[in-house]
Amino acid sequence: MSEGAAAAAGRELFTRVARKDGRSVALMRAIDYGVECVIETEVYPPSAATALRAGPYTFADARQATAFVTEAVEALMYLGCDIQAA
Repeated sequence: MSEGAAAAAGRELFTRVARKDGRSVALMRAIDYGVECVIETEVYPPSAATALRAGPYTFADARQATAFVTEAVEALMYLGCDIQAA
């Protein structure tokens, strides 16, 4: 794969999954494209059969994206969710 193709595909940095009472609530995936870092999210509403996509949320670098996910994870933990790395 060429360097340009690899940058276009991005590199997954991490994924976090939030669950409450054994049910998936949200998934957040950080992807580094070199010139920006994107957080892709899936949210699982209680009454929905499939996940809804929120975002994507774009940041200048991985540090900013990680700070965003850290704050979201802290909020989900406060709401009683279990967080797992996937």
